[in-house]
Amino acid sequence: MSSKIRIFSYLPNPRVWKSLITAKFANVDVEVIGDKTKNLANWLWDYDAKALSDDEKSVSPYARKGKRGFSGDLYKTDEFLEAHPFGTVPAAFVGDDKVGVFESNSIMRSVARLGNSDSLYGKNDPSLSSRIDSFLDANLVFSREHQVYILSIESLSEYTYDRMKSAYEFYLDGIESALSKSEYISGDCLTLADISYVCDFSQFLREGKYQEILKKQGFNIISQDIKDTHPKSINHLLNLSEQEEFSSVMGSYLDWYK
Repeated sequence: MSSKIRIFSYLPNPRVWKSLITAKFANVDVEVIGDKTKNLANWLWDYDAKALSDDEKSVSPYARKGKRGFSGDLYKTDEFLEAHPFGTVPAAFVGDDKVGVFESNSIMRSVARLGNSDSLYGKNDPSLSSRIDSFLDANLVFSREHQVYILSIESLSEYTYDRMKSAYEFYLDGIESALSKSEYISGDCLTLADISYVCDFSQFLREGKYQEILKKQGFNIISQDIKDTHPKSINHLLNLSEQEEFSSVMGSYLDWYK
């Protein structure tokens, strides 16, 4: 296998799955270290991340105020923050120099660049690479919207719901249009655009788990008619999720939906 990438993150994390699936196609060695979100306050955030005892935490010089979904102290080394200036997870360290790479799509790109697949990221075609990037950027915008939606779903405002519905329709219309012209999202072969789409949109589909909560607030599942409105998009996701490279990483994540 190629040079190692080490990722520290909360687990399970569908955004990390992007890199793990890419690694299977590209034959790259990726190591993932982490724990459930609620337990990361008990970890040393570092290349050599590890769980800390209460005694170790009490004398640690690395206590920092938690941000972005974390309350209380987090234990981040100076080296971690130098590599990852925003101090977020997933956090990757790439190659022998342990270069810090952050944001899930960027980590996935790093895996593809280190790998031996020419097609995943258009290695020999700058135009294709740029087209793949366009879809990855669209995925990121959609993911930001659905993160806000899911996190506020138990006390949802009409504004947030309408904004999510609009983002959903805009995003899926684009994916459906792309798939009406080619077998895969960015062309005739599987690329990072497909991998990112499967992982990000699978996470959004978890809104179905909150059907009763939405109903009590007067809202419907946004994706409830997807098989009629965007059949190519949902079939593409479900078909890819059955492939070994995907299913071996995603496990039973979509079983409830299927």
